[in-house]
Amino acid sequence: MSASLLVMKFGGTNMQDARAIRHSASLVGRSLKEGVRVVVVVSAMAGVTNQLLQLADAAQAGDIARANDEIAVMRTRHFTAAQELGAVPDSETVRELREMHETLRQAVYGVYLLRELTPRSRDLIVAFGERLSAPLMRLALEQQDIRAHHLTGGEAGILTDSHFGNAKPLPSAYERVRDRLSAVLSTGVTPVVAGFMGETEKGALTTLGRGGTDYSATIIGKALGADEVWAWKDVDGVMSADPRVVKDALNIELLSYGEVMELAYFGAKVLHPLAVTPLQESGIPLRLKNSSDPDFPGTLVQSHPRDDAGHPVKAVTAIRNVSLINVSGAGVLGIPEVLASVFDAIARENITLLMVSQSSSMSNVSLAVQSVDAERTLSALRAGVSSELKVDEQPGTAVLAIVGSGMRGQRGVSARMFTALADHDVNILMISQGSSELNVSVAIEGGHVDEATRAVHAAFGLGSAAQEAVGAAEPFSG
Repeated sequence: MSASLLVMKFGGTNMQDARAIRHSASLVGRSLKEGVRVVVVVSAMAGVTNQLLQLADAAQAGDIARANDEIAVMRTRHFTAAQELGAVPDSETVRELREMHETLRQAVYGVYLLRELTPRSRDLIVAFGERLSAPLMRLALEQQDIRAHHLTGGEAGILTDSHFGNAKPLPSAYERVRDRLSAVLSTGVTPVVAGFMGETEKGALTTLGRGGTDYSATIIGKALGADEVWAWKDVDGVMSADPRVVKDALNIELLSYGEVMELAYFGAKVLHPLAVTPLQESGIPLRLKNSSDPDFPGTLVQSHPRDDAGHPVKAVTAIRNVSLINVSGAGVLGIPEVLASVFDAIARENITLLMVSQSSSMSNVSLAVQSVDAERTLSALRAGVSSELKVDEQPGTAVLAIVGSGMRGQRGVSARMFTALADHDVNILMISQGSSELNVSVAIEGGHVDEATRAVHAAFGLGSAAQEAVGAAEPFSG
């Protein structure tokens, strides 16, 4: 029987400086010492992805001086980390970092000259964050006498479609990843893969969407048949609510794939929404762990949810900065082709819908979208649907969702949520519930989102005070 295999993903805070990278490398070393093979997948240093997006926008706007200043700041940060990790001035790591920063500078200058930032060039620029952190992780591993080799997502075999900015892996990607990384592992070398990216069949670099390093890790996990995928974070795992908003939020020990996808989709910044999809077919568990407390089990995500009738809701989560787009016109939406035209217009612009609601008279459809997508949504609908229809926006809203597999068939869950909101004078603008009964979501005024989150969290007894009152739940072992 072959040795156990883990895929370990390290997020931005776990890669933010030399100290954090050294600690992350030590977590890899712990498992290697136990005879477990590890594939490492790394994010960009904390803040670098946003920095890259901003400097690309600055170059497009003609502010090349600002873009170059940002590149210089990033260059200093990466070189400082390399030096603190033990790189000497003319070492392979330093040469690589120097070459990559020069390539980045040239790519940004091209955007400046053309005053055009295409999705393809944006992907090329934004992926430098992960490409620059991978050599630093390899260096940190080598400093701990661990043989390592770093690769881009494309070099690791992640083949994607050409949807720049939000690419999806092609079916053939899994075999390619298995072949390429198995070859590295078979020589006793630990692969370090730059997350968040892949490449098209023609070799163009693509990215998998924000948070896509999680996705990279689970694609690799499925391809290699890993025992588990571990996503190292700076929190204990998935919480019952945002702990910055709800002080007594608790760690959730066990979630199903479906539950964690709903949480990720509805704003819980724990995972890329599609991250668990590669694991579902093969049933590979995903574990979210805190790098500051590596012995804490964290949150385990697996096929089957825990049957917990006492707590039908696992978590409350919210998406801020939402706009409601209303499409109305007496009786017109009773015509199926018109309804189809609404969704066709949205699909052509690749806009993510957070919620959809239709009135029973079929004279009104309401769509919830991120506010940053509102202008595009309005333009797409006004161009793509009948002129008889009125399209308007209600900005300044938020979506609040409760998630839990225990809601299936249990009466009174929605009523408890609505009562908690009514008791705190929170007005509900729109309601949606999926037929899977994994979530109930409502649109509310944005200014009430924190108060609403706390009220609903308390109503379902999810906080530490409520848990203590009913006695601690038995820990999951598996």
